Amino acid sequence: MSGMEIWPAEDESSESLPPFNNRSGYDSRTGIYRSLVRLGTKHEIPTKPDLNVAHLVLSQFPQGDLAEARIAFVDAATDKSLSYGEVRRSVYSLASALFHGLGVRKGDVLFLLSPNSILFPTICLAVLSIGAVLTTANPLNTESEIAKQVRDSGAKLAISAPEELHKFVSTGVPIMLTYCPSNSGMLSVEELIEGCSCSLELPQVTVVQSDPAAILYSSGTTGVSKGVVLTHQNLISTLKLLFWSVDVSASSDDVFLAFIPMFHVYGLVFFGLGMLCVGVKIIVMQKFDFQAMLLAIQKHKVNNLPAVPPVILALVKYASKAGCDLSSLQRTGTGAAPLSKEVSREFRKMFPWVELRQGYGLTESSAAATFLVSERDAKARPDSCGQLLPTFCAKVVDIDTGKPLPPQKKGELWLKSTTIMKEYLGNSEATTLTVDSDGWLKTGDLSYIDESGFVYIVERIKELIKHNGYQVAPAELESLLLSHPLIVDAAVIPVEDEATGQIPMAYVVRAAGSELSEDQVIQFVAGQVAPYKKVRRVSFIETIPRSAAGKILRKDLVSLSRQQLVSKL
Repeated sequence: MSGMEIWPAEDESSESLPPFNNRSGYDSRTGIYRSLVRLGTKHEIPTKPDLNVAHLVLSQFPQGDLAEARIAFVDAATDKSLSYGEVRRSVYSLASALFHGLGVRKGDVLFLLSPNSILFPTICLAVLSIGAVLTTANPLNTESEIAKQVRDSGAKLAISAPEELHKFVSTGVPIMLTYCPSNSGMLSVEELIEGCSCSLELPQVTVVQSDPAAILYSSGTTGVSKGVVLTHQNLISTLKLLFWSVDVSASSDDVFLAFIPMFHVYGLVFFGLGMLCVGVKIIVMQKFDFQAMLLAIQKHKVNNLPAVPPVILALVKYASKAGCDLSSLQRTGTGAAPLSKEVSREFRKMFPWVELRQGYGLTESSAAATFLVSERDAKARPDSCGQLLPTFCAKVVDIDTGKPLPPQKKGELWLKSTTIMKEYLGNSEATTLTVDSDGWLKTGDLSYIDESGFVYIVERIKELIKHNGYQVAPAELESLLLSHPLIVDAAVIPVEDEATGQIPMAYVVRAAGSELSEDQVIQFVAGQVAPYKKVRRVSFIETIPRSAAGKILRKDLVSLSRQQLVSKL
């Protein structure tokens, strides 16, 4: 682990717990855990105020002939590739066209709706380089969901994949395409890049680190989807952490496979921005397909596979039957949801030569928080999501008393770092509930930190459902269910699912005399939300259990669902 610096050891000869414990990072005087590792001089977080995240990324590109020779992106489906030199020129051209040609200015919000593509990072960097603000969405989202985000974000311009164009028609926002199908007659990003191909520099726009860079939508710790405002400082800090983690485990000769969606904070930080700073080759899949993933690993000799738990599970269950050569793989990482120690151990049995490491983060923390840097530690603690990353401090707070807890005690995980979001867009109440006056982010996750500073996520206090790594807010589905004329009351809970992590299950109170069926309820919801939000199971109930204050007692329903499952066995 060259490049990783450990905090100096302190005297632990006292029989009582010292104020600062150098093994766990816990300070008993403050109740704060601090990271046990430092970035070192090479990866220090820049303090210069007028620094743009796009400028930082572009400054890390290879120079001269190496920039033309080194491949940045390869489209897994078509084999079309872009060198680092081509990416830089495309960013310059698009930024100039947006600024000089279309009048996009600092602070303007641009909505990008597209699946993964080798053009996606160019759009991100061009938008950020002129001080505009990027907002992204899942291409699976419905027209009404897109319209709501356009209104909430205040988007001035939409950049859409051609197949998603119809979702913007009702919004009235100006639209251009990522690429232009023949005879469409619409302006496209590709056309703008070609039209400004002589641009040799970026427009001169003063951007400071505290300026907003992106609005990414998350359900946060409670409620429906909210716009997480991330600043240039947030993203710069996260990218520096990414450089550091890669520096101690990989090299510029590595080949990464990108199927993680770039609209998501995980994919955006990793492939839309971060890995370009390391000079690696990135194989881009438009969307996840298990067989296509295996073939891409074999064909391109992929050795790094950022993933999510369902993909790790699929590799355990089905990779040996696919007949593909996966010997090039050296490292895989997983985030977005917890990976069980059982699946982790099975993976290591099947792929003993592959390092498997978990990490933990939230949209509100710019995807960063913890990581298992050492494979030795990952094997010894398969159910841990790692140690606090450099720049991070944490508290484990008693849910009832609000007091900070020492090692091995369970409570809500609070985080503090330069990566923590600025705010929820236009929602000061939700911001105050999530980030306190001292800058601590309340994650809503029940956790503990052990005597060696390793973090364990036990379960979610918050009500989010994690399906295939996507966040699903029960409140959103409940609101939709209650709009049905034959539904009197409803509650949505998570049900554990081996393949996808969790699935949404609805408990429904039908109107008197109604014969509403499970399938009708499922179809009603499916027609109005993105596929990953669909209710997968329905049970009818006489009344929804609630507290005296009217809050749904979801734990009671979760217990009931388990009883019902056992009774069917």
